[in-house]
Amino acid sequence: MAGVLDSVDSRTQLVGENRLELLMFRLLTGQLFAINVFKIQEVMRLPSLSNLPHHHPHVVGVTHLRGQTVTVINLSQAIGMPALKPTEDSNLIVTEYNNSIRAFLVGGVDRIINMNWDEIMPPPRTTGRSHYLTAITRVNEQIVEIIDVEKVLAEISPYLIDVDTNSLDEDLRNAANGMEILMVDDSSTARAQVQDTVGQLGIKIHEACDGKEGLDKLREWADANEDVPNKLLMMITDAEMPEMDGYRLTREIREDPRLKDMFIVLHTSLSGSFNKAMVQKVGCDDFLSKFQPHQLIDIVLKRVASVKGLPLPENLS
Repeated sequence: MAGVLDSVDSRTQLVGENRLELLMFRLLTGQLFAINVFKIQEVMRLPSLSNLPHHHPHVVGVTHLRGQTVTVINLSQAIGMPALKPTEDSNLIVTEYNNSIRAFLVGGVDRIINMNWDEIMPPPRTTGRSHYLTAITRVNEQIVEIIDVEKVLAEISPYLIDVDTNSLDEDLRNAANGMEILMVDDSSTARAQVQDTVGQLGIKIHEACDGKEGLDKLREWADANEDVPNKLLMMITDAEMPEMDGYRLTREIREDPRLKDMFIVLHTSLSGSFNKAMVQKVGCDDFLSKFQPHQLIDIVLKRVASVKGLPLPENLS
């Protein structure tokens, strides 16, 4: 399984093609769950774990992988199900989110599947563990639930949104007030982070839950004869979303004469080095790791300075 995950080249071929690969696995029952392969470093049998003092209730311990201490999270417990008891048949899914390595304790690992994003559907609006899902799909007539790992991690290690706006350049702060940004992301946690952070500058955030919804919103504005590239300071988009991913969304925008000049920022928890390469391939203007509030503010203020012709403070140059 780890050898399959090492093949970055094959994965990059999916970029811009509205495709993804999912690793499917089980927790307590026969129900299948999944995580995007892009976020996975390796899959391994459960190694020995060490206790972590004063740990979060969903953390079962730590393990040591290639010189790194890695926190192990009981994924079943973290999404509101009974805790999975570690056994010799348990597995670890080792992931990298925002340059942080975390591992998830799971049961049996099924396989990797290659799918179109338009086969991925938003989760049902019901109670229960759907609160922790970003999407669902069907494989061989069986429902597969795709977990919102960002929400899981944010609950275990809450992200910070507070920024000392008083320390920011006054002219840029004043210029930013009242500007508009379109935020496209299937994770409510990620949308809330951008809303709470950028909202401190008085910027209005429009939200869309996936690439198709974002594109429909942009085209609706354009159909109403709005100058969308001037209406929006920028669009901030996730990479992986149901129905249409951020790469395909960017390509569709660049091919529409009414939208093509929009400033687009790829905002994702996927590997930073990978995404920086993909920014140029698909036509984004910049890249930003998720849950980095100061970097988010910086990239917004740089864009404000560019649009308004204001000098860039030394700390933003």
